[in-house]
Amino acid sequence: IFQSLLDAPERREYDLSSLRLAVTGAASVPPILIRQMREDLGIDDVLTAYGLTETCGVVSATHSGDPAELVAESCGTPIPGVEVRLVDSEGTDVSLGTAGELLVRGFNVMKGYLDDPKATAETIDADGWLHTGDIATQDERGYLRISDRVKDMFISGGFNCYPAEIEAYILSHPDVARVAVVGRPHHRMGEVAHAVVVPKPGAARDSEAFLAWCRETMANYKAPRSVDWVDELPVNASGKVQRFLLK
Repeated sequence: IFQSLLDAPERREYDLSSLRLAVTGAASVPPILIRQMREDLGIDDVLTAYGLTETCGVVSATHSGDPAELVAESCGTPIPGVEVRLVDSEGTDVSLGTAGELLVRGFNVMKGYLDDPKATAETIDADGWLHTGDIATQDERGYLRISDRVKDMFISGGFNCYPAEIEAYILSHPDVARVAVVGRPHHRMGEVAHAVVVPKPGAARDSEAFLAWCRETMANYKAPRSVDWVDELPVNASGKVQRFLLK
């Protein structure tokens, strides 16, 4: 939404002074977008939040005054009254800074799925922890960083690859407006990254140059091996990319 506002050629013809607070989420956000929202759109406070329908919308949020890099790279600290844990595949708490599945407990967690006790028991354990299916890390200040969905992760040459992390790199490319990354089968590596890119208006769709830039910018196992250029990405009503359609 905000990128579309910034890209609109007629934007300067409109009075946007009533915009005072914005909350980003549902997709990777580059720091430059946060700065443009503050400087070009004149939005005083730009925050990033994280949540699920099962948590009544919000688990954590950044704070007013946080620098653009922090707002872009994290989803803030848990809101008051909400507990979080990060656990490994065995359900054991991981150490600070280590990636694990995010568990949430608090007043905001749903009672359950309507008329579906089996799905409820699979999602909320006996101690009341909601298993989100999201991979995250947490720093010493309590700020959470969501790496990706467990189901979106793919393995390339034995390395875990998180699409959201790769997308964050790609969004720093000057010609990229939006991007989604999915795993594509590969005879030797198992899977490799494939990028689906919406270019900025007037940008060249130079696949060879783009892929070379990716190889220079990130680790080899993360770098996309192929790219499709599209006019828009398939998203749901919440603005989240429908990766199953891309796959």
